[in-house]
Amino acid sequence: MSDSDDDRTVSRRTLLRASAGTAALSAIGSARADDGNERDDLVRRFDRDCPDATIEPSMAHCEGASMEGCADDHPRTVALQSAVADALERRYPDVDALLEAGYKPYFDTLETGDDSWSHWLNPAFIGDGDLLEPERPESVLVDNETWRSIGVMFIATQDGTAVAPPAVYGEDADAELCSPWHAHTGLPGRFAWWFYRQTYEGAAADGDLEFPCRTPCMLHVWTVDHPESVYAHDAPPREDRDVDPADEPTFDTDAVPGEDDLGWAALPEAVVPDELPADLAPFDPSGFDPFGIDLGP
Repeated sequence: MSDSDDDRTVSRRTLLRASAGTAALSAIGSARADDGNERDDLVRRFDRDCPDATIEPSMAHCEGASMEGCADDHPRTVALQSAVADALERRYPDVDALLEAGYKPYFDTLETGDDSWSHWLNPAFIGDGDLLEPERPESVLVDNETWRSIGVMFIATQDGTAVAPPAVYGEDADAELCSPWHAHTGLPGRFAWWFYRQTYEGAAADGDLEFPCRTPCMLHVWTVDHPESVYAHDAPPREDRDVDPADEPTFDTDAVPGEDDLGWAALPEAVVPDELPADLAPFDPSGFDPFGIDLGP
């Protein structure tokens, strides 16, 4: 397979391999100091049409976005967090409820152990045009130890296309502007979005889907205490997640909330995709061939 300037579609299996390789690279940092020039060349060739993209995890502010005016005690923040917390408690409290509501799992974060958490995405809510709607959050953020919902992630899309996100409060020229939207420009985040659309939206019936330069704009709202902000990107530390383990799930599993970490193996087979990134071997840093892609000259 080749990757030309005019055709950036990449096969599903190739991108799954890319994700596995990226996870390994993220875990070990820069592969080897003396491979710096070779690695930079790989980045340029893989992302030749994506000037802001990186191999490592990275983010960028969305156009017009700013956290400068955001405050956890601002009435609009308090109202939004309260509405999200109410919706999670009533409708989406745990993994059982999320599966019933049509949410799909994606274990894409790099945190492991006590700090692990996961995104759960709802195809019916993603792209429906309702932005910042607590009753229909595009993604719910789940603590993998307790299997409880601890926040949401709003995604600014409509009919599968990224759109300009609204501010939580304030205007463009307002010093009080709070619009904490971010997009992922690193390969792990871009792959996660590609994988979601390919696997759960059926966006590429032919097995190919153009690989994005960046994700749509996204915004976190945490309903548990967070030492940084209600809108922080990273999840709160374990000590701030004051939630009890979920009740015993109604679906068939040997795993127990509070005792076993939530993961693909804990879920019913019917909701697990046929192919997972972790199924494919990570790349060998010494050989520096993370993707198995013919990148051309």
